[in-house]
Amino acid sequence: MSIPVVDFSACSLTVEDISRAELSHLSRDIRTAFTEVGFVFLDNTGITQAEVDGVMDASRRFFLQPDHLKRPLRRKTFPNCPNHGWVALETERLNPQKPGDLKEAFNMSSLHPDIKWPSPEIVAGFQESQTTFFQRCKELSLRILKVMAHSLDLDPDVFLSAHRLIGTDENGTTLRSLYYPPVNRELAKEGQLRCGEHSDYGSITLLFQSSEGLQVRQRSGEFICAPCVPGSVLVNIADLMQRWTSDRFVSVLHRVLLPPAGDSSTRQSMAFFVQPDDEAVITCIDGSNKYPPVQGGTYLTERFNNSYGQA
Repeated sequence: MSIPVVDFSACSLTVEDISRAELSHLSRDIRTAFTEVGFVFLDNTGITQAEVDGVMDASRRFFLQPDHLKRPLRRKTFPNCPNHGWVALETERLNPQKPGDLKEAFNMSSLHPDIKWPSPEIVAGFQESQTTFFQRCKELSLRILKVMAHSLDLDPDVFLSAHRLIGTDENGTTLRSLYYPPVNRELAKEGQLRCGEHSDYGSITLLFQSSEGLQVRQRSGEFICAPCVPGSVLVNIADLMQRWTSDRFVSVLHRVLLPPAGDSSTRQSMAFFVQPDDEAVITCIDGSNKYPPVQGGTYLTERFNNSYGQA
């Protein structure tokens, strides 16, 4: 089964009011995508391709700087927000059973004024583009969560009330700039990928990608290639949302393979990982005990420990 494409114009960031009929139609399409596939392309969200291109351009200029200029901004150097910052090549293993991923990242996890950024002299416009795009993704995510609640006949506040602190140090939601440098397959370690097979951790993820390379696992166990659709946002269910909905919405494995032999191209993407507030307690919405209650922050820390070899 391919990844469905859904027109989100009824709830676009440019829209203030939505009719009941439009919401019902959109909710039905979202429910089908997230119960059967776990991924969906959303068209006409209000976030333009020009916005995406701008933030990716600034990110690319950051990643092309020498490591000694990026190292002072590395992840875990900010006590109030340890996930914020640069992640070097092969530091992270999204599949803990495999070698480190062949990618770099910059995580923006806080809007706190004391958080450090590359100086404008090094990367002009980097902080401004990241913070602006973070806010746009936050607004879109809240609209998606509202439609998701409606699709399950729930009060919209069921999900929204657990995401009130996005952008603060009490919520782990992260805008992640990802850069996949050229790869020499002959030098890669056995089993090494650009991004190891994994499922995401929190509620939902918004993904903007510059080229193909992402693969998504179907229920049959086979992986399919996710196309690159300019102007669209690829949205997927993450693990806490699957627990929250007692498996009605499905979180599925995905990965980024190495490029073919002789392909020296780079790859970029921007991922907005939506997490519940650290203190939010996630329990099954159907009242069952299929999954035990867990705090959003505790669960996220456990998953980070696995990815960074600290378990």
